[in-house]
Amino acid sequence: MAKFDPRVDALVMETRTVWDASVGDLSAEDRRWVSDSIHQQAALATNVSYERSHTGFTRVITVTVEDIQRLYLSRS
Repeated sequence: MAKFDPRVDALVMETRTVWDASVGDLSAEDRRWVSDSIHQQAALATNVSYERSHTGFTRVITVTVEDIQRLYLSRS
């Protein structure tokens, strides 16, 4: 399980979201909101990895139920 790295994150040019099986069924709208929100607050994600690309890095976040709970808590 990889962690958020602010130094590498400053070089992120692309993002990708992977959905853990624990997330279950979410509507397309909910998935879009969660994906956008978790990438805006990548430090809240449990599993963040970085893949080298020709322009910098791609941030890959595997979203879990716990990540979604943290997103909702951060809103309040």
